[in-house]
Amino acid sequence: MSNSRVVIVGGGVIGVCCAYHLVKQGIEVVVLERGEIGAGASYGSAGVIAPGHPPMNKPDRVKQALKRMFDSKTPLYIKPRFDPGLALWLLRFSANCTAGRLREGMRIIGPFGHATLPLFETLVQEEELDFGYQRNGYYEICRTEAGVEHAHNDVSLMRAQGYPAEALWENDLCNRYRSLQDGTLGGAYYPQAAMCNPHRFVMEMASCVKRYGGTFSLGQAATAIENRANDVTGVRTTAGDLIEADAVVLATGAYSLELSRALGCRLPIQPGKGYHRDLEISEGSAPMLEAPCVLGEASVFCTPMGGVLRLAGTMEFSGLNHTMRRPRLEQLTDSASEYLQEIGTGQMRSEWCGLRPISSDGLPILGLIPARGRVFVATGHAMSGLTHGPVTGKLIAELVIGATPSLDIRALDPTRFMV
Repeated sequence: MSNSRVVIVGGGVIGVCCAYHLVKQGIEVVVLERGEIGAGASYGSAGVIAPGHPPMNKPDRVKQALKRMFDSKTPLYIKPRFDPGLALWLLRFSANCTAGRLREGMRIIGPFGHATLPLFETLVQEEELDFGYQRNGYYEICRTEAGVEHAHNDVSLMRAQGYPAEALWENDLCNRYRSLQDGTLGGAYYPQAAMCNPHRFVMEMASCVKRYGGTFSLGQAATAIENRANDVTGVRTTAGDLIEADAVVLATGAYSLELSRALGCRLPIQPGKGYHRDLEISEGSAPMLEAPCVLGEASVFCTPMGGVLRLAGTMEFSGLNHTMRRPRLEQLTDSASEYLQEIGTGQMRSEWCGLRPISSDGLPILGLIPARGRVFVATGHAMSGLTHGPVTGKLIAELVIGATPSLDIRALDPTRFMV
């Protein structure tokens, strides 16, 4: 396939990782991005690389959210509105929020984390990319008995997949992690995790792709995939141009539903909005944490990132928009102040929101779209796009060149939604 051209639609973390692994195979690659590289969900994530973390389809998650759906400060917020597509998606997602489906999801996705960490190491050591990569693990902090139980259940799920997660009680956690408020009951430690600056990661990957000969077409969205006799001929853009291609990879994140409709396959993706607030770290201001942490009951990550403490998280289903809701942003700092000391003294540097692609079974969607020629999809990573970006890129490249995937991804094939 060395003379082939592949168009990758989407210039976020998944798109640039796919591009990297394809150009390394000697394939001509064009990345088509509607905006700027790394300006979507990749820009403002928590920056935590969390291999082995369970998918988000935990038991009763939707049921609990619906009970508090008019409270815009809940960790999982569903904006009340008439939306038949969302209602159907929620029914399907809720059906997957069982203990059995969660264990099955862990069995499917567990190997991804083991495969992705060595790829990050390669990018740092061999490609010499500089994106603030550090292997220092992260902590989960809980203030309720139910939260501790959930954290310890996650530890059990992860240990079953070979991850060295640790269940911690109050004294253990408080002795290891400074800056905790009184009232901490326990949590967990995930030593295999790492952290980085997510935007720098995407930009460094894009530069690496260019170095190997890849090109980028910015400010244009894909409107159609052109075919002739069931063979892909190219991608039509909003500018009316046709970018010729022998294969197409859809790495369109939260916009996957729009383009999949045009392909006649309608992938069950909903945009899950996340937020962040960056607080300046200086003497007497927000604390400099020794490692990232996640506030268990609040679902907020706190990550030291350069000169700021990034508070990131929450999940909001309110449609395909970038409207920032003040209560959601305030929830970040309110929650952090409840768990950590000195948060209220940190001066705010920036606020942000972005859209993550959430599939109806909580798992990524990877594979060939049937009856559309050589059109591949890589989406549905939810909050794990950064973590699983490198291994996803490797797997998609293997599919494109016709090699056997290095991991078993049959359960992630898009055809699972088309029966």
